Amino acid sequence: MNEFTSAKKVTKSPVLAAILSIIFPGTGTLYNGDYQRGITFIIIFAGLVTLQTRPNVQPFAGLLLAGFYFFQIIDAIHQAKTINLGAAGEEGQEVSKSTLTVGAKGSIFWGILLMALGVIFFLANFEIIHYESIFDFWPIIIIVIGLKIIIDALRRHQ
Repeated sequence: MNEFTSAKKVTKSPVLAAILSIIFPGTGTLYNGDYQRGITFIIIFAGLVTLQTRPNVQPFAGLLLAGFYFFQIIDAIHQAKTINLGAAGEEGQEVSKSTLTVGAKGSIFWGILLMALGVIFFLANFEIIHYESIFDFWPIIIIVIGLKIIIDALRRHQ
């Protein structure tokens, strides 16, 4: 027996997860028991809010903040529903940590991408590179993620 298949099945309220996420991003995920992801969401939110205070920031930073805010609410609701399905034993589903970390299983891509972004923003904090020039290159992130999706799809078809 592991922590997700104990004798007493734990359920989570999707409504409470949503309310906590609305009040402060990441807390709905913490409520669901995914502490690593919840702390990561809090750090991402803090970073995106900090970007809003920089002068000459393109509107993309604001759109990124809004998109992330709504994503983490929807993610917390989905996570709570997944936990409840596992607790109810519906369709033979068992909730595992891999179910809660959607899309991250077996891939170092996201870790490398986050580390690269962290290094870039770290260098910008010390004015080795400038924030104004960083935001000129933001579409590269979308291109890299698109390439990863294509490569993953091609690997699945082989």
